[in-house]
Amino acid sequence: VIGGSPLTVGASIGIAVGHGGGDVLLRNADVAMYQAKAAGKRRWVLFDEEMRAAAVERLRLDADLQGVLGRDELELHYQPIVELDTGRLTGFEALLRWHHPELGLVTPDRFIPVAEENGTIIAIGAWVLREACQAARRWQETRPLAAPLTMAVNVSGRQLASDAFVRVVQEALHDSGIDPATLVLELTESYLMLDPDRAAARLRGLHDLGVRLAIDDFGTGYSSLAYLR
Repeated sequence: VIGGSPLTVGASIGIAVGHGGGDVLLRNADVAMYQAKAAGKRRWVLFDEEMRAAAVERLRLDADLQGVLGRDELELHYQPIVELDTGRLTGFEALLRWHHPELGLVTPDRFIPVAEENGTIIAIGAWVLREACQAARRWQETRPLAAPLTMAVNVSGRQLASDAFVRVVQEALHDSGIDPATLVLELTESYLMLDPDRAAARLRGLHDLGVRLAIDDFGTGYSSLAYLR
């Protein structure tokens, strides 16, 4: 009890078993402890060699993401969006891929969390928006339809938290010249719920630009239609 209020103390524990040098055991236990924290805290995790490999890869990706745009290693793949009842192509979703010179094709589930943690996702996300909007303009010009092709772009929580994000979207729209209504920004429900008031203010700024908003993974965390509204 501190200052008259009861406080609950939790622990995240990493366990390493082995023989020999204490430094190695401590390092391995430290890796396991961070795994325990990443898994939700208040638990213990036993170290295994796969954890070491994952930690080494994460450190490498963290270092190699610095300056990745200048090395021209990123590219976008485009997944078609099709209207099921007619089979008509209605748009695309931009999917980011990293062609690492030594690791080969690195998928987003491996490097996006690292980019969000070290902050490089801000510059990478701005590049994705620009590239995707330019691609949308080219396809809209070559396929003039009554309903122009849309372009969906995933937005990370770190991008949405940036005070400059609305301006970045505005510049991408201006430079490409596409109709804002053909740009769909996909946002994850879990991030929006971390700070609903701040998120709502940012969404209003995006809505004022005329872009469309989509909630990714809706219902996996909160399932609240009130929050969706």
